[in-house]
Amino acid sequence: MNTETTDVLQFNEAGKPKLPTGLNVLTILTFIGCVWELYNTVKTFFGGKKALEEFEKAQDKLAEAPAWAKKLAGPDVQEMMAQGFENRVPVFIIGMVSVFLCFYGALQMRKLKKDGYIFWLVGELLPYIGTLIFIPVFFKTIFVYFAIIPFIFIILYTMQRKHLVN
Repeated sequence: MNTETTDVLQFNEAGKPKLPTGLNVLTILTFIGCVWELYNTVKTFFGGKKALEEFEKAQDKLAEAPAWAKKLAGPDVQEMMAQGFENRVPVFIIGMVSVFLCFYGALQMRKLKKDGYIFWLVGELLPYIGTLIFIPVFFKTIFVYFAIIPFIFIILYTMQRKHLVN
């Protein structure tokens, strides 16, 4: 180990590096996020047609809705759902691979392995690349603001990289 890394790490009684609190919290939140994304990916794959049909039926009521509600359920959102349904197989595959990479990367980072960060980062960015390819209208909707959470995690994990040693 180099001295820069050993200055940052704390060691437990067995002489092994101790998992820093920030990295511990981030990986636990990542595991929770992976379960949530796994659920959403499977639900969207198997229930996408029904959700799209219900959304199309609800468009009649949209005329009476306030402006903020129209942004959440306007034609761009309907097109996004239609593109998602049409491309459900590649979106499902990308979602499953992304969940696996994020989960595996977080597991590796809990072992303080540098490779875990790369696996996690690829898993975090892959859905946006897939969305850009298969559901480009997503970037026209208000839902694009939900992308801020992964980018906050990217910043936080990047700040924790100093703890990853092997």
